[in-house]
Amino acid sequence: MFWTYLAFIIAFFFAMNIGASGTAASMGSAYGADAIRNKWLAMVLVAIAAFLGAVLGGGEVVKTIGNGIIPSKILTIELVVLILAGATLTLFIANLMGIPLSTSEVTVGAIVGAGIAYRSLFINSLIVIVAFWVIVPIISFFITFFLGKLIAKSEKRWPSLTKQGKWKKWLGRVLVLGGCFEAFSAGMNNVANAVGPLVGAGMLSTTKGIWIGGLFVAIGAVLLGGRVIETNGKKITKLSLLEGSAVSFTGGTLVTIASIFGLPIPLTQVTTCGILGIGASQNGIGFWQKGVIKKILKVWLISPLASLVISYTLINLLIKTNFYNIIIILSTLIAALGTLSLYANIRKENSTIHDEGGGI
Repeated sequence: MFWTYLAFIIAFFFAMNIGASGTAASMGSAYGADAIRNKWLAMVLVAIAAFLGAVLGGGEVVKTIGNGIIPSKILTIELVVLILAGATLTLFIANLMGIPLSTSEVTVGAIVGAGIAYRSLFINSLIVIVAFWVIVPIISFFITFFLGKLIAKSEKRWPSLTKQGKWKKWLGRVLVLGGCFEAFSAGMNNVANAVGPLVGAGMLSTTKGIWIGGLFVAIGAVLLGGRVIETNGKKITKLSLLEGSAVSFTGGTLVTIASIFGLPIPLTQVTTCGILGIGASQNGIGFWQKGVIKKILKVWLISPLASLVISYTLINLLIKTNFYNIIIILSTLIAALGTLSLYANIRKENSTIHDEGGGI
């Protein structure tokens, strides 16, 4: 009974954090552009949209997370707890280090860690999921790139379409609608990360899972999303109202389509690539964009691998008590961290030498 209660507590806490980070960020563009000025109203709209997305369209992704990556027959209550704990712990460590991670990728990574520990994994399904992690953000980039070109020409020809124009009020409403649509798609896709393992283990039905998970995602958006939307609103890339709408509707549409087919997709990467597409359409691939692209690639790699290692380690430590595997993992991890640290020090020393040489 203890493990059952623990599984539900971790899952619902995870759902609240998904609501706070993933869905709340959906309204960042609208809030930052003053299309909606009341922060609490923005969070309520996000919460309602995310809940509706989870209830109306979250079922397919729940099935994928629950039994599309590893067989549901190996999902015991204890294993569900460690999968959710692995994903949550990864996100917690990343937050402490200031590294943004994708909840979809973290959850899939934790499930894969469990599959490797039990040598039971649907490889073909995993390949499809990983492939779409790359394909969908790239599609987002090219769509917003062409939309950015079209918007720039339109705003130049009709200045009334800009923030200072007479259409500002209506364009702001379109941007708010785009934020709600993006939150709706986030609810469709991300609620599965929290309740999918519970459904796979037979602890909840799919219907109950998406209703309860959607409720906690909405609660998290309202109670914990204020700081996220404040940060996103102030730090967001400067976009016009039309450009912000293009990013939101593009990301929302792509994630909604992926959700219909049961594919867990990282909304953050899709949205970021959409913003990159707008920027590239105006300025080309500048140095700042190259830095953002590197950051995205790091998130793609770190998110699933970190949760995979943590999940695999927890399972071997607490369920299988296979200390030999744990020693191998920790040794490999220490070696990798040592190599990265050495590489960083060498680069720092070379940079220092170069700067000193340049000053002579």
